[in-house]
Amino acid sequence: MAFLDNSGDIILDVVLTDHGRKVLARGDGSFQITKFAVCDEEIDYSLYNSSHASGSAYYDLEILQTPILEAFTNNASSMKTKLISLQNNNLLYLPVLKLNENYLETKRHTTGVYVVAVDRETEGTDAAQTTEAIGIDSSGNHVSGILFGESFESSNTIRVDQGIDSSEISPKQTSIMDGLTEDVYIIQLDNRLGRITDLNGNRIAEDYIDDDNIAFYTVDASSGVVSNNSDDSTSSTQTIAGPRGSILNFKIAASLDLNTSTYLFSKLGSTVSNIMGRDDTEPTVRIIDTIVRVTGMVTGYSIDIPVRFAKTIT
Repeated sequence: MAFLDNSGDIILDVVLTDHGRKVLARGDGSFQITKFAVCDEEIDYSLYNSSHASGSAYYDLEILQTPILEAFTNNASSMKTKLISLQNNNLLYLPVLKLNENYLETKRHTTGVYVVAVDRETEGTDAAQTTEAIGIDSSGNHVSGILFGESFESSNTIRVDQGIDSSEISPKQTSIMDGLTEDVYIIQLDNRLGRITDLNGNRIAEDYIDDDNIAFYTVDASSGVVSNNSDDSTSSTQTIAGPRGSILNFKIAASLDLNTSTYLFSKLGSTVSNIMGRDDTEPTVRIIDTIVRVTGMVTGYSIDIPVRFAKTIT
Protein backbone atom coordinates (compact mmCIF):
# COMPACT_ATOMS: atom_id res chain seq x y z
CA MET A 1 0.00 0.00 0.00
CA ALA A 2 1.27 3.49 -0.84
CA PHE A 3 0.18 7.05 -1.55
CA LEU A 4 -0.47 8.11 -5.13
CA ASP A 5 0.80 11.50 -6.27
CA ASN A 6 -2.29 13.48 -7.13
CA SER A 7 -0.57 16.79 -7.91
CA GLY A 8 -1.03 16.44 -11.65
CA ASP A 9 -3.75 14.62 -13.55
CA ILE A 10 -6.57 13.03 -11.57
CA ILE A 11 -5.81 9.36 -10.94
CA LEU A 12 -8.43 6.60 -10.95
CA ASP A 13 -7.10 3.49 -9.23
CA VAL A 14 -9.42 0.49 -9.38
CA VAL A 15 -9.23 -3.00 -7.89
CA LEU A 16 -11.56 -5.98 -7.72
CA THR A 17 -13.14 -7.07 -4.45
CA ASP A 18 -12.27 -10.43 -2.91
CA HIS A 19 -15.47 -11.86 -4.34
CA GLY A 20 -14.74 -10.35 -7.76
CA ARG A 21 -11.31 -11.95 -7.88
CA LYS A 22 -12.80 -15.28 -6.88
CA VAL A 23 -15.27 -15.15 -9.78
CA LEU A 24 -12.53 -14.02 -12.20
CA ALA A 25 -10.34 -16.93 -11.11
CA ARG A 26 -12.97 -19.43 -12.28
CA GLY A 27 -11.99 -18.67 -15.85
CA ASP A 28 -15.34 -19.88 -17.16
CA GLY A 29 -16.51 -16.60 -18.68
CA SER A 30 -18.95 -15.88 -15.85
CA PHE A 31 -17.00 -12.83 -14.67
CA GLN A 32 -18.85 -9.63 -15.45
CA ILE A 33 -18.65 -6.27 -13.71
CA THR A 34 -22.20 -5.25 -12.84
CA LYS A 35 -21.64 -2.96 -9.85
CA PHE A 36 -18.93 -0.64 -8.63
CA ALA A 37 -18.38 1.74 -5.73
CA VAL A 38 -16.33 4.89 -5.30
CA CYS A 39 -15.22 6.66 -2.14
CA ASP A 40 -13.56 9.84 -0.92
CA GLU A 41 -11.90 8.39 2.16
CA GLU A 42 -8.90 10.72 2.22
CA ILE A 43 -10.58 13.98 1.24
CA ASP A 44 -11.03 16.83 3.71
CA TYR A 45 -13.69 19.13 2.23
CA SER A 46 -12.94 21.84 4.79
CA LEU A 47 -9.89 22.63 2.62
CA TYR A 48 -12.19 24.24 0.05
CA ASN A 49 -11.16 27.92 0.08
CA SER A 50 -13.77 30.19 -1.51
CA SER A 51 -11.71 33.27 -0.66
CA HIS A 52 -8.48 32.21 -2.35
CA ALA A 53 -6.58 35.30 -3.53
CA SER A 54 -5.91 33.80 -6.97
CA GLY A 55 -9.56 33.32 -7.88
CA SER A 56 -12.14 30.57 -8.29
CA ALA A 57 -9.81 28.24 -10.20
CA TYR A 58 -7.87 27.77 -6.95
CA TYR A 59 -10.80 27.25 -4.56
CA ASP A 60 -10.52 23.45 -4.64
CA LEU A 61 -6.88 23.17 -5.70
CA GLU A 62 -5.69 21.89 -2.33
CA ILE A 63 -8.37 19.21 -2.36
CA LEU A 64 -7.47 18.10 -5.88
CA GLN A 65 -3.81 17.83 -4.89
CA THR A 66 -4.44 15.75 -1.78
CA PRO A 67 -2.40 12.51 -1.91
CA ILE A 68 -4.70 9.50 -2.08
CA LEU A 69 -4.11 5.95 -1.00
CA GLU A 70 -3.29 3.39 -3.61
CA ALA A 71 -6.28 1.08 -3.96
CA PHE A 72 -6.05 -2.05 -1.85
CA THR A 73 -8.32 -5.04 -1.53
CA ASN A 74 -8.62 -5.53 2.21
CA ASN A 75 -12.36 -5.16 2.67
CA ALA A 76 -11.96 -4.69 6.42
CA SER A 77 -10.24 -1.34 6.02
CA SER A 78 -11.16 0.07 2.62
CA MET A 79 -14.09 2.11 1.36
CA LYS A 80 -15.78 3.05 4.61
CA THR A 81 -17.17 6.27 3.11
CA LYS A 82 -18.89 5.45 -0.17
CA LEU A 83 -20.17 8.08 -2.59
CA ILE A 84 -23.78 7.95 -3.74
CA SER A 85 -25.93 9.62 -6.38
CA LEU A 86 -29.22 11.20 -5.32
CA GLN A 87 -32.02 12.52 -7.50
CA ASN A 88 -33.10 15.13 -4.96
CA ASN A 89 -30.58 18.00 -5.00
CA ASN A 90 -32.38 19.91 -2.25
CA LEU A 91 -31.52 17.57 0.61
CA LEU A 92 -30.01 19.26 3.63
CA TYR A 93 -29.76 16.11 5.74
CA LEU A 94 -28.82 12.50 5.08
CA PRO A 95 -29.84 9.49 7.15
CA VAL A 96 -27.50 7.66 9.49
CA LEU A 97 -27.34 4.31 11.26
CA LYS A 98 -27.44 4.43 15.04
CA LEU A 99 -27.52 1.84 17.80
CA ASN A 100 -30.81 1.88 19.67
CA GLU A 101 -30.13 1.16 23.34
CA ASN A 102 -33.38 2.62 24.64
CA TYR A 103 -34.86 -0.81 25.33
CA LEU A 104 -33.63 -3.02 28.17
CA GLU A 105 -33.00 -5.91 25.78
CA THR A 106 -31.00 -3.83 23.28
CA LYS A 107 -28.62 -2.13 25.70
CA ARG A 108 -24.91 -2.80 25.59
CA HIS A 109 -23.26 -4.49 28.50
CA THR A 110 -21.79 -2.23 31.19
CA THR A 111 -18.36 -2.92 29.67
CA GLY A 112 -19.43 -0.95 26.57
CA VAL A 113 -19.77 -3.90 24.21
CA TYR A 114 -22.32 -6.54 23.28
CA VAL A 115 -21.18 -9.77 24.93
CA VAL A 116 -21.93 -13.13 23.29
CA ALA A 117 -21.89 -16.03 25.75
CA VAL A 118 -20.57 -18.88 23.61
CA ASP A 119 -21.93 -21.88 25.54
CA ARG A 120 -24.60 -22.83 28.05
CA GLU A 121 -22.15 -22.84 30.94
CA THR A 122 -21.35 -19.19 30.22
CA GLU A 123 -25.00 -18.31 29.64
CA GLY A 124 -26.16 -20.01 32.82
CA THR A 125 -28.70 -22.17 30.99
CA ASP A 126 -26.99 -25.52 31.53
CA ALA A 127 -28.32 -28.08 34.00
CA ALA A 128 -25.88 -27.01 36.73
CA GLN A 129 -26.46 -23.27 36.30
CA THR A 130 -23.26 -22.59 38.22
CA THR A 131 -22.04 -19.30 39.60
CA GLU A 132 -19.51 -19.27 36.76
CA ALA A 133 -22.26 -18.08 34.41
CA ILE A 134 -22.31 -14.44 33.28
CA GLY A 135 -25.63 -14.36 31.43
CA ILE A 136 -27.87 -14.69 34.49
CA ASP A 137 -27.44 -12.68 37.67
CA SER A 138 -27.86 -13.88 41.26
CA SER A 139 -31.58 -13.07 41.11
CA GLY A 140 -32.11 -15.23 38.04
CA ASN A 141 -32.53 -12.29 35.64
CA HIS A 142 -30.91 -12.09 32.22
CA VAL A 143 -28.07 -9.59 32.23
CA SER A 144 -28.46 -6.66 29.80
CA GLY A 145 -26.04 -6.67 26.92
CA ILE A 146 -25.26 -10.39 27.04
CA LEU A 147 -26.52 -12.38 24.06
CA PHE A 148 -26.96 -16.11 24.49
CA GLY A 149 -24.92 -17.54 21.63
CA GLU A 150 -25.97 -21.17 22.06
CA SER A 151 -29.47 -21.41 23.48
CA PHE A 152 -30.86 -17.99 22.37
CA GLU A 153 -33.09 -18.10 25.46
CA SER A 154 -32.36 -14.46 26.26
CA SER A 155 -34.38 -11.72 24.55
CA ASN A 156 -31.27 -9.53 24.26
CA THR A 157 -30.53 -8.39 20.71
CA ILE A 158 -28.54 -5.87 18.72
CA ARG A 159 -30.74 -3.18 17.22
CA VAL A 160 -29.71 -0.58 14.65
CA ASP A 161 -32.12 2.22 13.69
CA GLN A 162 -31.89 4.21 10.48
CA GLY A 163 -33.14 7.70 9.75
CA ILE A 164 -32.36 11.42 9.85
CA ASP A 165 -31.05 12.16 13.34
CA SER A 166 -31.93 15.84 13.55
CA SER A 167 -34.37 17.58 15.89
CA GLU A 168 -34.85 20.28 13.26
CA ILE A 169 -37.08 17.95 11.27
CA SER A 170 -40.22 16.41 12.73
CA PRO A 171 -40.39 12.60 12.73
CA LYS A 172 -43.77 13.00 11.01
CA GLN A 173 -42.13 14.38 7.84
CA THR A 174 -41.73 10.85 6.54
CA SER A 175 -41.78 11.93 2.88
CA ILE A 176 -38.19 13.15 3.27
CA MET A 177 -37.14 9.50 3.59
CA ASP A 178 -38.48 8.64 0.12
CA GLY A 179 -35.63 6.94 -1.69
CA LEU A 180 -33.41 7.08 1.41
CA THR A 181 -34.86 4.25 3.50
CA GLU A 182 -32.56 1.28 3.84
CA ASP A 183 -34.41 -1.92 3.01
CA VAL A 184 -31.30 -4.04 2.49
CA TYR A 185 -28.22 -4.25 4.71
CA ILE A 186 -24.85 -5.94 4.48
CA ILE A 187 -23.54 -7.39 7.74
CA GLN A 188 -19.88 -8.42 8.11
CA LEU A 189 -18.67 -10.73 10.88
CA ASP A 190 -15.56 -12.84 11.46
CA ASN A 191 -16.77 -16.30 10.48
CA ARG A 192 -14.37 -18.00 12.88
CA LEU A 193 -16.21 -16.44 15.80
CA GLY A 194 -19.91 -16.42 15.07
CA ARG A 195 -22.91 -16.37 12.77
CA ILE A 196 -25.75 -13.89 12.24
CA THR A 197 -29.20 -15.16 13.23
CA ASP A 198 -32.73 -13.83 13.41
CA LEU A 199 -34.46 -13.15 16.74
CA ASN A 200 -35.39 -16.82 17.12
CA GLY A 201 -31.84 -18.03 16.62
CA ASN A 202 -32.42 -19.21 13.06
CA ARG A 203 -29.16 -18.95 11.17
CA ILE A 204 -29.05 -16.58 8.18
CA ALA A 205 -27.04 -17.91 5.26
CA GLU A 206 -23.96 -15.88 4.36
CA ASP A 207 -23.36 -14.72 0.78
CA TYR A 208 -19.70 -15.68 0.88
CA ILE A 209 -16.65 -15.80 3.14
CA ASP A 210 -13.60 -13.88 1.94
CA ASP A 211 -9.95 -14.80 2.30
CA ASP A 212 -9.79 -12.98 5.65
CA ASN A 213 -12.55 -15.22 7.07
CA ILE A 214 -15.02 -12.32 7.01
CA ALA A 215 -18.53 -13.53 6.25
CA PHE A 216 -20.84 -11.24 4.28
CA TYR A 217 -24.58 -11.38 4.86
CA THR A 218 -27.18 -9.57 2.77
CA VAL A 219 -30.37 -9.19 4.79
CA ASP A 220 -33.77 -7.69 4.06
CA ALA A 221 -37.33 -8.05 5.31
CA SER A 222 -37.49 -11.65 4.13
CA SER A 223 -34.62 -12.49 6.50
CA GLY A 224 -36.76 -11.56 9.49
CA VAL A 225 -34.27 -8.99 10.79
CA VAL A 226 -35.23 -5.86 8.81
CA SER A 227 -38.48 -3.98 9.36
CA ASN A 228 -39.96 -0.56 8.70
CA ASN A 229 -39.93 1.93 11.57
CA SER A 230 -43.44 3.37 11.51
CA ASP A 231 -43.15 5.14 14.88
CA ASP A 232 -43.30 8.88 14.11
CA SER A 233 -43.65 9.97 17.73
CA THR A 234 -41.12 11.55 20.08
CA SER A 235 -41.10 8.40 22.19
CA SER A 236 -38.15 7.87 24.52
CA THR A 237 -37.63 4.46 22.96
CA GLN A 238 -36.59 6.06 19.68
CA THR A 239 -32.95 6.95 19.06
CA ILE A 240 -33.46 8.79 15.74
CA ALA A 241 -34.65 12.35 16.40
CA GLY A 242 -36.10 13.04 12.93
CA PRO A 243 -37.85 10.99 10.24
CA ARG A 244 -37.20 7.26 10.53
CA GLY A 245 -36.51 4.62 7.95
CA SER A 246 -35.91 1.02 8.92
CA ILE A 247 -34.85 -1.16 11.85
CA LEU A 248 -32.22 -3.90 11.79
CA ASN A 249 -32.55 -6.30 14.73
CA PHE A 250 -30.49 -9.48 15.01
CA LYS A 251 -28.66 -11.91 17.27
CA ILE A 252 -25.30 -13.65 17.03
CA ALA A 253 -24.64 -17.36 17.39
CA ALA A 254 -21.27 -18.52 18.64
CA SER A 255 -19.25 -20.63 16.22
CA LEU A 256 -18.71 -24.31 16.92
CA ASP A 257 -15.01 -23.62 17.53
CA LEU A 258 -15.75 -21.14 20.31
CA ASN A 259 -18.53 -23.28 21.71
CA THR A 260 -16.47 -26.47 22.06
CA SER A 261 -12.86 -25.33 22.27
CA THR A 262 -10.57 -22.74 23.83
CA TYR A 263 -8.07 -22.73 20.95
CA LEU A 264 -9.18 -19.45 19.35
CA PHE A 265 -9.48 -17.81 22.75
CA SER A 266 -5.84 -18.71 23.40
CA LYS A 267 -4.74 -17.60 19.93
CA LEU A 268 -6.77 -14.41 19.49
CA GLY A 269 -8.10 -13.42 22.89
CA SER A 270 -7.28 -12.73 26.49
CA THR A 271 -8.83 -13.18 29.92
CA VAL A 272 -10.70 -10.78 32.20
CA SER A 273 -12.22 -11.05 35.64
CA ASN A 274 -15.21 -9.39 37.27
CA ILE A 275 -16.99 -9.01 33.93
CA MET A 276 -20.30 -8.78 35.80
CA GLY A 277 -19.12 -5.86 37.93
CA ARG A 278 -20.23 -7.53 41.15
CA ASP A 279 -18.51 -7.14 44.49
CA ASP A 280 -18.19 -10.87 45.08
CA THR A 281 -15.46 -13.01 43.58
CA GLU A 282 -16.17 -13.91 39.97
CA PRO A 283 -14.62 -16.47 37.66
CA THR A 284 -12.03 -15.51 35.07
CA VAL A 285 -13.55 -15.30 31.60
CA ARG A 286 -11.87 -15.89 28.26
CA ILE A 287 -12.74 -13.19 25.72
CA ILE A 288 -12.23 -12.25 22.08
CA ASP A 289 -13.06 -8.70 21.01
CA THR A 290 -14.18 -7.95 17.46
CA ILE A 291 -16.56 -5.73 15.52
CA VAL A 292 -19.65 -6.36 13.44
CA ARG A 293 -19.95 -3.92 10.54
CA VAL A 294 -23.39 -2.99 9.23
CA THR A 295 -23.71 -1.13 5.91
CA GLY A 296 -26.85 0.21 4.27
CA MET A 297 -27.15 -0.62 0.57
CA VAL A 298 -28.98 2.62 -0.33
CA THR A 299 -26.73 5.26 1.24
CA GLY A 300 -23.58 3.23 1.91
CA TYR A 301 -23.56 4.49 5.49
CA SER A 302 -21.92 2.02 7.87
CA ILE A 303 -21.58 1.50 11.59
CA ASP A 304 -19.10 -0.65 13.53
CA ILE A 305 -20.60 -2.46 16.51
CA PRO A 306 -18.25 -3.66 19.29
CA VAL A 307 -18.81 -7.32 20.15
CA ARG A 308 -17.08 -9.52 22.73
CA PHE A 309 -17.25 -13.32 22.70
CA ALA A 310 -16.94 -14.73 26.20
CA LYS A 311 -16.37 -18.19 27.69
CA THR A 312 -16.09 -18.85 31.40
CA ILE A 313 -13.20 -20.97 32.63
CA THR A 314 -14.80 -23.99 34.28
